[in-house]
Amino acid sequence: MTVQGGDPLDRDHYVNPEPFNPASAETLTPEQERYYQASQWTIMWWKFRRHKLAVWSGAILILFYLAVPFAEQIAPYTANERSNDHLYSPPQAVHMFHEGRFVGPFVYGLEASVDLETVRWVFTEDRTDIQPIRFFCFGSQYTFWGLVDGSFRLFCPAEGGTLFLLGTDRLGRDVFSGLVYGARLSLTVGLVGVTISIVLGLFFGGIAGFFGGIIDSLVQRVIEILRSLPELPLWMALSAALPVTWSPVWIYLGITVILGLLDWPGLARAVRSKLLALREEEYARAATLMGATPSRVIRKHLLPGFTSHIIASASLSIPAMILGETALSYLNLGLRRPAVSWGVLLNEAQDISVIVVYPWLMAPVVPIVIVVLAFNFLGDGLRDAADPYK
Repeated sequence: MTVQGGDPLDRDHYVNPEPFNPASAETLTPEQERYYQASQWTIMWWKFRRHKLAVWSGAILILFYLAVPFAEQIAPYTANERSNDHLYSPPQAVHMFHEGRFVGPFVYGLEASVDLETVRWVFTEDRTDIQPIRFFCFGSQYTFWGLVDGSFRLFCPAEGGTLFLLGTDRLGRDVFSGLVYGARLSLTVGLVGVTISIVLGLFFGGIAGFFGGIIDSLVQRVIEILRSLPELPLWMALSAALPVTWSPVWIYLGITVILGLLDWPGLARAVRSKLLALREEEYARAATLMGATPSRVIRKHLLPGFTSHIIASASLSIPAMILGETALSYLNLGLRRPAVSWGVLLNEAQDISVIVVYPWLMAPVVPIVIVVLAFNFLGDGLRDAADPYK
């Protein structure tokens, strides 16, 4: 029995005991023809979109990465812009109504006072000071991607007012703006690092699985040595070795290279195990007998057979690299100001007393958790979609 219409994968599987009749192929429904003629990637997409959690995770990640190039326009302040009158200012709530009257998105102004018992600033809302939020406006100056000067922003504080959606830190820097700018480094470090990891993993895993013998043994010993080393202390040691005189850009590149160089052994083993099985297939042997070079056999005939698995493995490696950069920056061994990442922002919350008094400094934890979970759910969905036995 087959189901008319709908997803080609949503049908019952059965074995027809009747002899095969070529003429019966003409009786296939359009849905059956679409399924049997579909490519590997099309079938993967049909299977992936049935994994609703993975689809939603992918949509969330797309939104995060779409915001990365436009951090200057999204954030109401620059990453290191200071407000000396609002040190450790709490988050300002956005309101729509004032005394029962619709005003639109606005925040109340803040009044600062000193608590002599705790010796710290205390901020209270001034209900008489209504500060409407401006949209598609011009704010403080910035340099877009370090190339073009501009001041256009998606939303801005009122003229002479403030807009601290997630509060400020010890120097009066807006935490929300720091999160937006920090996404640029924290999210891209995983992509660059996993690219390095994939290149090394494909190369070493490919030669180990295709040639075998002494080459395979040497590669496996190197992998075992790297995997036997404790990961975080090794990251810390290599990061501490980076010169302190380097600019933030070079520190960023150094961190990504370190993360990529230490992450490839897992992918290399996966590639090796696949190649050991695929190199015995008839099409691979035929290509070798016809004079194809080993590099061509690996690149053109073997790797495409499990490209989907490589994509799934890469998606699961990215969150580990994001957490690695966050940990190093949190321990003050990675990126440092004026560079901004989620780990750099968390560096402000190392003291437990600060966390108790100013809990909004822990705000970077929220996007880190969301992104890491989204990547893991996306990777699970891609892995299930790439599995030919599901």
